[in-house]
Amino acid sequence: MDIYQSDPAALEKSKSARKLSGKLTVAPKSGTEKKSSPVQKFDKSSSKKFKGIVNVDIRDSVPDWEPYLEAKAKPGSPNVLYILWDDVGIATMDCFGGLVETPNMNRVADMGLRYTQWHTTALCSPTRSCLLNGRNAHNNGMAVIEEATSGYPGKHGHIPFENALLSEILVERGYNTYALGKWHLCPADEMNLASTKSNWPLGRGFERFYGFLGGETNQWYPDLVYDNHPIDQPTSPEKGYHFSSDIVDKAIEFVADAKQVAPDKPFFMYFCPGAMHAPHHAPKEWIDKYKGKFDEGYEKYREDAFKKMKTMGIMPQDTEMSPLNPMREGRFSPLDYVKPWNSLSVKEKKLFARMAEVYAGFMSYTDHQIGRLLDYLEESDQLENTIVVVGSDNGASGEGSPDGSVNENRFFNNWPDSLDDNLKMLDKLGSPETYGHFPTGWAAAFCTPFKMFKRFSYNGGIADPLIISWPKGIKDKGGIRHQYHHAIDIAPTILESLGVAPPEYVKGYPQSPIQGKSMAYTFDNPDDNTTRKTQYYEMLGQRGIYHDGWKAVTDHGPISGIGNFMDDKWELYHVDEDRSETKNVAEKYPEKLEELIGLWWHEAGKNNVLPLDDRSPLEILGQERPQMTAPRNSYTYYPNTADVPEFSAVNIRNRSFVIKAELDIDSDSAGGVVFAHGARFGGHSLFIKNNKLYYSNNFIGVEEQKFVSRTKVPKGKLRLVAAFTKRSEKPKGVANGNLEMYINGQSVASGPMRTQPGYFSLVGDGLVVGRDSGDPVSNEYNAPFKFTGGKIHNVTVDVSGDEYKDIEQEARAMMKRD
Repeated sequence: MDIYQSDPAALEKSKSARKLSGKLTVAPKSGTEKKSSPVQKFDKSSSKKFKGIVNVDIRDSVPDWEPYLEAKAKPGSPNVLYILWDDVGIATMDCFGGLVETPNMNRVADMGLRYTQWHTTALCSPTRSCLLNGRNAHNNGMAVIEEATSGYPGKHGHIPFENALLSEILVERGYNTYALGKWHLCPADEMNLASTKSNWPLGRGFERFYGFLGGETNQWYPDLVYDNHPIDQPTSPEKGYHFSSDIVDKAIEFVADAKQVAPDKPFFMYFCPGAMHAPHHAPKEWIDKYKGKFDEGYEKYREDAFKKMKTMGIMPQDTEMSPLNPMREGRFSPLDYVKPWNSLSVKEKKLFARMAEVYAGFMSYTDHQIGRLLDYLEESDQLENTIVVVGSDNGASGEGSPDGSVNENRFFNNWPDSLDDNLKMLDKLGSPETYGHFPTGWAAAFCTPFKMFKRFSYNGGIADPLIISWPKGIKDKGGIRHQYHHAIDIAPTILESLGVAPPEYVKGYPQSPIQGKSMAYTFDNPDDNTTRKTQYYEMLGQRGIYHDGWKAVTDHGPISGIGNFMDDKWELYHVDEDRSETKNVAEKYPEKLEELIGLWWHEAGKNNVLPLDDRSPLEILGQERPQMTAPRNSYTYYPNTADVPEFSAVNIRNRSFVIKAELDIDSDSAGGVVFAHGARFGGHSLFIKNNKLYYSNNFIGVEEQKFVSRTKVPKGKLRLVAAFTKRSEKPKGVANGNLEMYINGQSVASGPMRTQPGYFSLVGDGLVVGRDSGDPVSNEYNAPFKFTGGKIHNVTVDVSGDEYKDIEQEARAMMKRD
């Protein structure tokens, strides 16, 4: 309204307000003003309009704080805690019949419900997107992991803002929102400080974040990000550091920070430990708890776990065990083959059993740490009214290949593992000196009784453990539920339980329909029929469709490179009666099969599933993707800055390069890291120690190539140089040549050297100046070995020669990151 328009009612309201203060006055008049007091009503938003009164004089005005107050949750609203395990098959935890002890997951199960037919997408990033917003993965642009995106509507790797996450919804309804641990919902080209942060956790509704952005991390030396910036870890493994413990400390801190100010304000926490994704790292005392318990092999484990699952009611009594290698030869990648236990040598059995012990110890240790978070919530009287959702993003991982590894970086660099070399590391498995993954046999065992494992659309890849606990809201403590559901059903379950309707707009974006169906009806009705009637599946070329108790799936392994999708053979299973998909009834019910095939195509059209992609990792990685900046010949880096991730850093692979450091030294005891990139499993470092200049190039963790200056490093203004000249290439991708070091132009060391063909590490341990931020490159020092006794101005890496990438090896690395 016009600010000078008369409003007698408002004036009376204004006078009434003034009377309350005992100072009734009349606004002064001027020759140009009208006799009545001016009034204006302001509109902050369509949902909260200003209802006070604004006059020229504040004494004649009435305030209204309502439009400016932060949102408040409904009184008594529960907290929400997601605990999302990584790569955990349904037959792993003992509360589902597995043989790995998880007393704190049992504790959650005893307070709530276990679901035996809950399903995921078979891969990390896609499932995580579903869990957070209730839309199918392809509608989130998340058909695959972030590193395998391909620029199509269902495969671009950016969750649309029209598909708001729970964090974005709840933060606007009076919730504190926290994310801890693994994220993996940010495109690789945006995981750096020069990029937009719109797809980092704080850009998607989380108020605080502590964890890592990529698909995996070293549990002893994680690639830590705090809110919107990378940080170094607070202490070292020698002083007791482990990522699982660290994020629990931070989780408790985040909640306590807010609760001491606003005890009644609820929180939503997305808690995602790196466990049980490779590398499998755990304190030795936890690993040793399982000594000898896997000696009989993975086939015996399958038998024991299956029997226990039936006894507990997790699996129907008439369920049959699937074969160890259920797919026809030629229809899946050879890397997904399982070696029968009785075909292994005595040495192989010893190594493989220890790998399982490491995995189990890792899980029990992480479960113990999560118990501290549960203890805190219980001791602070919050657990009773906290909805706890425990799940896994997919089945157990078969990415260790048939033989497993104690140093995965050897595989990524096409440097074969040696059984004898691996056996030498037997007692060090799980320690910072290893980067291990078990063989495919254990993946099959931990997904008992189902076919295959992670990445597959058979139940081994998609039928995963789920627990929902809410002591205040669920009466059937310790109950089991058999309704068929999917990861997209969790978000609407949470919203219904909180009494929050799906919003029409979030941050100004009109919202797409939530595709999930609430599971809240199962809380009090164990025998009700499922509300999830249909669910499609597609992962890296393998397709599946569930509908009313039936499931059709293609005999077409992921990343198999088979192609010819229209010639795929579809299998049909009556999963209501055949949970483990052992009885293919396609020939018996051809009409039912045709119905489901047609339904798959219908769902594919609705959800942006096409085009199908079963290409090899080599082909997938070779596809052009956005980059933050184009490759250049010279890169300059500075001290006191965050790590530069390897994806964004200079590439020295299989080419000549020159590292030049400009610095001043003003102390006889100057020393420390000048430049470092990578870790003990691959990397290089230029540093000063005992007044000598060192250059170390760690070749895949197999050999540390060291060069030490013949003369001492003088004081004053210095240029330190390490120059590698490539002479030959043997074997493929491995540059052989000569390394020479200079101090102010004078040669001080030289000798032969080779460089590794692939990534220094899958994740973490980026490029830094003035320190080594994580796992140290060289055994000559302990990280961070910060530079002291002078000033580093900058370090320039010149790579004027042709850039080289071994696409095949980088593709293998990419597929391990999920």
